[in-house]
Amino acid sequence: MAKFIKEFREFAVKGNVIDMAVGIIIGGAFTLIVQSLVRDVMNPVIGLLVGGIDFSNLFVVLREGAASGPYPTLAAAQAAGAVTLNLGLFLNAVVSFTIVAFVVFMLVRTINRLKREEVEAPKSPVEKPCPYCFMVVPIKATRCGHCTSELPLPTEAEQQSLKAASSPS
Repeated sequence: MAKFIKEFREFAVKGNVIDMAVGIIIGGAFTLIVQSLVRDVMNPVIGLLVGGIDFSNLFVVLREGAASGPYPTLAAAQAAGAVTLNLGLFLNAVVSFTIVAFVVFMLVRTINRLKREEVEAPKSPVEKPCPYCFMVVPIKATRCGHCTSELPLPTEAEQQSLKAASSPS
C-alpha cells in the first residue's frame, strides 16, 4: 500500500498534472463568464432585435403538469411539473460553446504560431554530393571516398560557412 501511495504522490506532483488542474479551474471560471455573457448581455439584445423574445423562456410543453398551462415562464412550467423541451436553454448552450470554442481556437493558434517562430535557423551543411558519382561526402573532402575523383575546391560561400561552423560561439 505504501508503494501505491508513493507512486500516486509522484504522479500528482508532476508539473503536467498541476498544469492540467490549473487549466481545468480556469476553464470552469471562463465558462461561467461566457455563460453570463450569453445569458445577461447577448440574449437580451438578440431578444430585442427579434421582438422581445427571452430565449431562456423559449420552451415547448410535451406533457402538462398538475396545473394546466399555458405557462408564462419555464420556471412556472417546471414548478407545475410539466415536461418541457427547453429550446432556449439549448440555444444558450450552443452560443456559449461557440464562444468558448472560438477563444480556445485563437489561443491554440497563437501558441502554435509562437512555437513555429522558435524553430532554429538551418545549420550550415556538413556534407555535399560528389559531382561525379553523386554519393555524399564530407564538405571538407578534396577527394571522393567512393569514386576517388578529385573534388572541386569549395566555393567562397562554402568556405565562409565552414569557418563559421568551426568557430566557437
